[in-house]
Amino acid sequence: MLIERALGTETCQVWRKRKHMAITLHDIEQAAQRIRPYIHRTPVLTSASLNETAGAQVYLKCENMQKVGAFKFRGACNAVLALNDEEAARGVCTHSSGNHAQALALAARMRGIPSFIVMPNNAPAVKKNAVAGYGGQITFCAPTLEAREATLRRIYESTGADVVHPYNDERVITGQGTAALELLEELSDLDVILTPVGGGGLLSGTAIAATETKKGIRVIGGEPQMADDAFRSLQAGTILPSVKPKTIADGLLTSLGTLTFPIIQQRVEQIVTVSEQGIIDAMQFI
Repeated sequence: MLIERALGTETCQVWRKRKHMAITLHDIEQAAQRIRPYIHRTPVLTSASLNETAGAQVYLKCENMQKVGAFKFRGACNAVLALNDEEAARGVCTHSSGNHAQALALAARMRGIPSFIVMPNNAPAVKKNAVAGYGGQITFCAPTLEAREATLRRIYESTGADVVHPYNDERVITGQGTAALELLEELSDLDVILTPVGGGGLLSGTAIAATETKKGIRVIGGEPQMADDAFRSLQAGTILPSVKPKTIADGLLTSLGTLTFPIIQQRVEQIVTVSEQGIIDAMQFI
């Protein structure tokens, strides 16, 4: 079985080849067991005002209270802990200017292995400081995808570190799916799960966990209208890359991956798009 763990664009060079198998609920359950001692089991909160506005009972899985402040720690933690000792000794590497960089650096520090993080030189200082604070060895590069990929390739070739893609990686997908698993353990009678979609790691992991745990549950993705490549990709039946998206939801700028897209096609009912004003209004309400 072959997994092409591409970096950045899905057409770039394949650096490692792994046996590929369809991700199952059992894989997500194993990930949950693996990462349980290291993550926060985040709370599920409700709001009477939100329920009234939505006309439904709404439950919020608060992954903003996860380590590094995002669900990304689940996938990064699972990827790091899934390495055997020989692989782990070489460390892990990625390119990221956001939460994945912080999550991978922290997960590597917790296992006592090196992490090599490529970041664009224009990344916010707060993110640079966070990655460095978690022990990540940062290499800065020009703020282009080509520069990020080329720099990461050099690091990979010189260190042999395991490449952990932010979303197009089975270990990351199964790790992200553990959030939905926890949610359904607490609330087994949910009708619908709504999940944001950028690269699709969280949405695809959620879709597997939800549809395999509860028959008939609906999984719906949410995406900015100004970065609607996942919506358009589902309509077209093929990945349509995001081209210069511009949205306040800067965590949802990436295109779907070759691993995440087929899962979303098979298990996600639809993707709804949201206006910029709608996003801002919701942020202010919350």
